[in-house]
Amino acid sequence: MAAAHRLVIVRHGESAWNQENRFCGWFDADLSEKGLEEAKRGAQAIKEAGMKFDVCYTSVLKRAIKTLWTIMEGTDQMWLPVIRTWRLNERHYGGLTGLNKAETAEKHGEEQVKIWRRSFDIPPPPMDKDHPYHKIISESRRYKGLKPGELPTCESLKDTIARALPFWNEVIVPEIKAGKNVIIAAHGNSLRGIVKHLEAQCKFGEARHEMDRSTSLSSTGVAVILGSAIMSI
Repeated sequence: MAAAHRLVIVRHGESAWNQENRFCGWFDADLSEKGLEEAKRGAQAIKEAGMKFDVCYTSVLKRAIKTLWTIMEGTDQMWLPVIRTWRLNERHYGGLTGLNKAETAEKHGEEQVKIWRRSFDIPPPPMDKDHPYHKIISESRRYKGLKPGELPTCESLKDTIARALPFWNEVIVPEIKAGKNVIIAAHGNSLRGIVKHLEAQCKFGEARHEMDRSTSLSSTGVAVILGSAIMSI
C-alpha cells in the first residue's frame, strides 16, 4: 500500500492593506490585529488536529512569515526549518500597488479592474520607476540575488504560477515524495497556482480536506491534502 503524504497550505491572515482594501502584491504590509487573530485560530485548528510537520515554506513577505511563525508557536514547532522564497510571493499588482480597489474601479471602470484582477493571463499596468513603491520593492535586499529579468513589474495569475511552479517542482515535491509532512504559508494567488497545478495532476478533490468552514484560500483558511494521490505530482 502506498504511503500517505500530507501537505498543508495556509493563506496569510488579513494584512493592514487588506483591511484598507488596497492592492498589496509585493508591498511588505504587516498583519492587522484581525490577521494575527486569524493566524492564531489557524494554529489552534492545526494543534487540535494533532498535525506535526518536518519542513515549512513561506514567502519573503512578513504577512506570510508572521502567519507561519504564529502557527509554529501555537503548535510548539518553532524549531522546524523554515525556507523563505520570493517565488511564493503574492502576485505583483504592478501600477495598482497601493491603490484603493474601490477608487481604482471608479477611475478605470469596474469591468477593467475586474479583468486585471480575475483574468488568467492579462496583467495589470506595470509598475513604472516613478511609482511611489517602486524603489521600496525593486531595491529591497531580499531580491538582491534575483537574475536579470526575474524581478517583475506586474504579473497575471499565469505569470504568478509560472514563477511559483519551479520552486514547487524542484524543492517542495521531492520533500513530499521523501515522506515529509510539509506546511506552506503563503498568499492567495501563489497558493492558487499550486492548487490549480495539483487539480490538473491528481485527484485533488478526493485528496483534499478542509479543517474548518472557511475556504482554503481565505485568510488563514487551512487546507490539508492527504493520500497517495499526491505521489502523482
